[in-house]
Amino acid sequence: MASSTTLAPTRFRTPLDGLDPVIDDLAAELRDTTAQRERDRQLLHEPVRRLIDAGFGGVRVPVAQGGLGGSLEDLFERLVHLASIDPNLAHVFRGHIGFVESLHVDERREWADRWLARAADGILVGNAQSERSATADVAATVARTPDGLRLSGTKYYTTGSIYSDWILLTAQLDDERVNVLADASHPGVASVDDWDGFGQPLTGSGTTVFDGVPVDHSDIIRWSDEDDGAGEYVAAVFQLTLLAVLAGIATAALRDTVAFVRPRRRIFGFASEARPRDDALVHQVVGQLSSAADASRRLVLSAARELDDLRSRSDRREAFRDSALSVFRVQQIVPKIVLDATTELFEVGGASAVGNGFALDRHWRNARTLSSHNPARQRARAIGEYELNGTFATWGREHTPVSVQPTAE
Repeated sequence: MASSTTLAPTRFRTPLDGLDPVIDDLAAELRDTTAQRERDRQLLHEPVRRLIDAGFGGVRVPVAQGGLGGSLEDLFERLVHLASIDPNLAHVFRGHIGFVESLHVDERREWADRWLARAADGILVGNAQSERSATADVAATVARTPDGLRLSGTKYYTTGSIYSDWILLTAQLDDERVNVLADASHPGVASVDDWDGFGQPLTGSGTTVFDGVPVDHSDIIRWSDEDDGAGEYVAAVFQLTLLAVLAGIATAALRDTVAFVRPRRRIFGFASEARPRDDALVHQVVGQLSSAADASRRLVLSAARELDDLRSRSDRREAFRDSALSVFRVQQIVPKIVLDATTELFEVGGASAVGNGFALDRHWRNARTLSSHNPARQRARAIGEYELNGTFATWGREHTPVSVQPTAE
């Protein structure tokens, strides 16, 4: 395996000056230390800030508004690469990526442009929309007070919030569930690194507490069933972010497996005339892993290109529905091939492959954790219902399925 000091610069489809050299530097510094940093629970404050300062949070902001003006494919190409360096680092940006894309389809242009400019200036937006409770209750409330709106409550699954400048979360306002933007620098906001999952330990996906945090009226975001379906597009981007991280994990698993096999002199507990790197069964396993890494990356980037095209269509409602369907279909493939590959990789080395020193197990753990977000089977059901009934189970909303009349025989 090449030393991290001799890594060649990454060649992206479209260069983004200023950002790409920083990504190369991070690759050289972090790629060989991910396992140890996960064991030590070493959070990623400094790498995250370096990426933000280099413009990563503004890749999708137009150049005229101070950003890098990249396409979704440009963004996701770099996200897959970051995930191959450290899947925690890439996952931190999920909330920010989804929020910025929501600005592109928000019809409140003055408000959206203000936040796009903030993204270009170097803010990072975390995510606290999901609930830990088994009920439908929302664990945060926006109260009307004589001093204005005030946000209070406790949220979990707050991915990236521990690193963030602003946090996007769901909350209850009167009798309405809304999205809210809260200033993470306010003394009433406290994020705790208590994520207890067996994978993705450095994403800051634990608890965030809000205590009397001021909220601007303009930063209350409402979605309704009467809108043009922009929420489906945003949901697709959120999901594609997870798939991009999975694709990066497959690349990292391939790299680490090759590094594990190449210097070895015996396999499966027996001295052999052939080195493991010359063994046909090892070739097969590594070939499957290589195929999974390549295929998952291609699927993610293809879906990103399609989202770019769909967003520009004039029939917005149909285009946004198609964007969700497209990504949900890809979701049926990428987690499966990455999970299968990160399980099979242990076949290259017998018992020694499960040692803590190599930490090959982290690839499966991280992939399994990501795949448990928005389970693919639920999305498969939504796809099937659409194909059969012409209705689609949209993100965060209820619907009534259309009955199907039996076909005459």
